[in-house]
Amino acid sequence: MDIPGLLTSTLDFAHAAVAFVVALSIIVAVHEYGHYIVGRWSGIHAEVFSLGFGPKLWSRVDKRGTRWQIAAVPFGGYVKFLGDANAASAGPDEDTMARLSEDERRHTLHGAPLWARAATVFAGPLFNFILSILVFAAMPLFTGIATDEPEVAALKPLPVLNELAPGDKILAVNGQETPDYTALSEVTDAVPKSPTVEYRVLRDGQEVTVTGPTPQPPLILSVQPKSAAQDAGLKIGDVIVAMNGVEVPRFIDLQEVVRAGKGAPITLTVWRDGKTFDATLTPRPRPIQAEDGGLETAYLIGISSFYMFEPARRSAGFGEALQIGLEQTYGIVEGTFSGISSIIAGSISSCNINGPIAIAQATSTAASAGLTSFVWMVAALSTAIGLLNLFPIPVLDGGHLVFHAYEWARGRPPSDALMNVAMTIGLALVLALMLFGLSNDLFCV
Repeated sequence: MDIPGLLTSTLDFAHAAVAFVVALSIIVAVHEYGHYIVGRWSGIHAEVFSLGFGPKLWSRVDKRGTRWQIAAVPFGGYVKFLGDANAASAGPDEDTMARLSEDERRHTLHGAPLWARAATVFAGPLFNFILSILVFAAMPLFTGIATDEPEVAALKPLPVLNELAPGDKILAVNGQETPDYTALSEVTDAVPKSPTVEYRVLRDGQEVTVTGPTPQPPLILSVQPKSAAQDAGLKIGDVIVAMNGVEVPRFIDLQEVVRAGKGAPITLTVWRDGKTFDATLTPRPRPIQAEDGGLETAYLIGISSFYMFEPARRSAGFGEALQIGLEQTYGIVEGTFSGISSIIAGSISSCNINGPIAIAQATSTAASAGLTSFVWMVAALSTAIGLLNLFPIPVLDGGHLVFHAYEWARGRPPSDALMNVAMTIGLALVLALMLFGLSNDLFCV
């Protein structure tokens, strides 16, 4: 028996499970708090606020009579309002409602005005979006954003001569001016296919010429879960120096080799901590941005890279940071709809619908990369969960909002028979989607 391998697999599973539970608990707590606080503001009394399901591990009752609890099964949560028949608020408890006075019914979810019920339901997804926006905005406030002019804050280890130094402002690369990062990016793809290039930099008030690696070498800065790179054992900080025996000094050279191979196996020569080793992997079909703005399938190995130095940063203003938060949240929403439409159109595989295992792996990978990456993942998942809950499927918040819209339009709520049928169909759809995602996690590569 491979005891070390078994131990490693167990530790990896435990790390993924803990990271997933922590991320999910944060997102669920924010979502349910949205329901709770807007319901309270609207005059609706919450009897229970639960993080998790099943037997209670801890609980306390506050001065408003709401029991706050942590339950044993940490995969979700709920708010049970006065008069609810169950934790899903799918219908009223008729016995409870019959015992309440007219004034007391006003404090139930089912006896409150339509506007209060709709606001309470919508608040859950809304708070998920607010969490995402605030987190994405907070990141540039704490870490800053790259200066307009390319400036080296720190260098990354590479197996190539590098005469650049922290504090250097990059003025030109191989004689091409680089006044900003847009120009540096354009130069990066245009420099010769050589391990080193010539930099003109401003150092201590004087212009000097030095030699260094290409601005964007094949330095691995992230490894995607369930990717060919992850299965091949590649890690953040590795440098791919050759593919199929041919040197790849620029990241664009690596991309060209993968693209030309059309999914054929590739042998890599990898530099790690001063030593080199070979690894073989097979690129896998993954969605990428198409020219028309949609998605299309391409073969990828599952890594990303950036510049070979850490850019110098400046402080970000609150308005600038808030704009970044809004743009990143909107980008996730737009990307989700683009992915769904591309799957329906058949331009990308339905294997791109992930289930809990893939999400747990992605969360674990983000946690391993550091607190910033983990927090970013929590914010991204919060947007995705908020958006999913707005889908017009009964049992989800979006389905409840459809029922409220029906009541507003018709002047009366849907009949109990219609609600029961709709809830059954909605539950079946949600379970089918969960099982489909889980099967993708298990059988798709």
